[in-house]
Amino acid sequence: MHTPVLLQQAIDSLDVKEDGKYIDATFGESGYSQEIMSRGGKVLAIDLDISQLKGHSETAHSQFARSLSRMTLKLVQGNFADIERIAKENNFDSVDGIIFDLGLSMGQLGSLGRGFSYKNLDDPLDMRIDVNSGETAADLIWRLKESELYELFAKNSEELRSKEIAHEVKISKKIISVSNLITAINRVIPYKSYNTYAKIFQALRIEVNDEFSNLRRGLEGAVKIINKDGKIVVVTFHSLEDRIVKNFVKNNNYKLSEKKPIRSKSGYKFERSAKIRAFSI
Repeated sequence: MHTPVLLQQAIDSLDVKEDGKYIDATFGESGYSQEIMSRGGKVLAIDLDISQLKGHSETAHSQFARSLSRMTLKLVQGNFADIERIAKENNFDSVDGIIFDLGLSMGQLGSLGRGFSYKNLDDPLDMRIDVNSGETAADLIWRLKESELYELFAKNSEELRSKEIAHEVKISKKIISVSNLITAINRVIPYKSYNTYAKIFQALRIEVNDEFSNLRRGLEGAVKIINKDGKIVVVTFHSLEDRIVKNFVKNNNYKLSEKKPIRSKSGYKFERSAKIRAFSI
């Protein structure tokens, strides 16, 4: 099992209580759910990616057989944008805490063959978290006009060379794999820039999975089911999604647990980019 970035800090921010009800809105590789249950909490775990539920639910089940016999873990495939409905359907409509981790798991990045990572050159350019719905990143690139693709890159990545990259992508004969996209990007940048690759891949993934809209809907649903003293904890990995969380809290006058977000001071670059914002209503 991959340990989530800032796991202990995130769970500490959640302030788990014995027999309290908690929603792990992004089950992933089960790290948060296991830690919550180890502290005595009951968990409703949600994930849009069925492979995550299949791949890691057995780990959670085997390590927490006693907890499961007491009905302290429920697993649901779904979109956290629908968190209010899912919670009510599973008798979790009044909860003590909710955690969202907006990063991809190591399994998703490394081994599923869906084109999430620029490192896996032979992967098809899919990028769908739910492989049974919506269009792929390759389909999206084919459908959009150059001006629309430029707008997408600029909005979702803030990459300074978005216009030039969009042009090279659209004049390419085909963009169906990770290597095809990297080749197009390389025609714009003077040297390999992993930061640029990451930004463009991020931009496409956000659009394919409607991530910003889902995040807003998820936050709006979360505040409707959280108890008065409950905590909503969000782990973000880039400034765009962090800005959505920050503005949501500010615009609704919710109470931040800490004035400044909690950050990692060590680890890989993507780990150092992680931020925790915890708030209550």
